[in-house]
Amino acid sequence: MPASKLQQDETRQRRTVLLRLRRQGVRFDDERILALGYASPNAARKDVTRALKAHYDEEATEVTVYRQQENERLDALLEAAWPRATTPTPVFNRDGEQVGEELDMRAVDTVLRLMDRRAKLNGLDAPVRTELSGPDGGAVPLGTGALAELDQLIAITGDTPTADPAGDAGDHSD
Repeated sequence: MPASKLQQDETRQRRTVLLRLRRQGVRFDDERILALGYASPNAARKDVTRALKAHYDEEATEVTVYRQQENERLDALLEAAWPRATTPTPVFNRDGEQVGEELDMRAVDTVLRLMDRRAKLNGLDAPVRTELSGPDGGAVPLGTGALAELDQLIAITGDTPTADPAGDAGDHSD
């Protein structure tokens, strides 16, 4: 049986206090949290998880609604630009004679930008792969990460270390 409105309100109030205490760094086994009516620190921990999941679900719903609205706006703009981008228009010379037909390239560019925006909005583009390479396209030389090695890597890239406030640029032989 679902919780009554009174029980739901009490749960919301208890979670609000619980989350406030947790943001302050109060541990789950602290008496202030147990005084909220939790049977154990583990019960309080589970309630935080439930509260965060409920918030996440609400947020996901809002994102879905927003994405739908943006898609509808893009549809309207695309509908307006599509005919000019896909239907050739006549081209006339100075004498008024038709010499050919061409697409409106500004409209084509607009359509492509709208399509790109839709792909980004809906996550349709494949992730961009990047690759790091070392000198002459080889492997990136890595070691234990000692300061001398890091200075050497900086030297390979051509960037020189900037002077630190003490005034010794790159000298790490302390």
